Amino acid sequence: MPNTRSPLPSVFRRRIALVTGAGSAQGIGFATARALGQLGHRVYLTSTTDRILERAATLRAEGVDAIGLKADLTDPSQVEGLVATLSAPVDLLVNNAGMAVLGVVDAGAPLRNMSLSVWNQVIERNLTTAFLMTRACLPSMLAQHFGRIVTVSSTTGAVAGVAGDSAYAAAKAALLGMTRSLCLEVASQGVTANAIAPGWIATGSQTLPEEHAGRATPMGRSGTPDEVAAAIVFLCSEQASYLTGQLLIVDGGNSVLESHA
Repeated sequence: MPNTRSPLPSVFRRRIALVTGAGSAQGIGFATARALGQLGHRVYLTSTTDRILERAATLRAEGVDAIGLKADLTDPSQVEGLVATLSAPVDLLVNNAGMAVLGVVDAGAPLRNMSLSVWNQVIERNLTTAFLMTRACLPSMLAQHFGRIVTVSSTTGAVAGVAGDSAYAAAKAALLGMTRSLCLEVASQGVTANAIAPGWIATGSQTLPEEHAGRATPMGRSGTPDEVAAAIVFLCSEQASYLTGQLLIVDGGNSVLESHA
């Protein structure tokens, strides 16, 4: 039988991808790992629990070269140990860890009532994890003069605000600032750094109020993890080599809408 598969683009090279926060089967991280794997890249997935082994097994059953790794990415020693165990240097880093752990979202409260411990926990989970992973993966990217770093921020903080969510908003806005500063440090060495700002996305941790908010967007629905993953995959591609320091908003036009009345 003739080979009916479409030939890979001439610019395609098989890369090593690392996607954090991929433990949920209905999450952006898992959708991104699947999409990168379907392109032929080797994908390492991380989460804080053993369920990441199930996610990797699912992808392998689909023909994806996937390996699941359990680690607490707020712990610098675990981050360094994780990167050291990989079979090759990371080419594509997707910083997606944060927001929810096992479907439980970060605690929110009015700023005047927020404890320092909650503030620190939210910042650590959403911002420090990305800092530690990026710092650990950068040396090899710079050495090989190639790298793609895509950090999942949010419309909350980077684009707009939500009352009672100041710590999360601060962390997500800081991710954008980190991304833009980083891009200036590494752009001349073949490494790009970009951020994604998802809006209302129908993940496994989406709440009922968030689902209702998604219906109020110009598109009249929440986005899907696959739709966010598609944007991340583009930023990881060879073709995105001149795109760095940018925020790509994936929110169905919601941030453009002036009035929701």
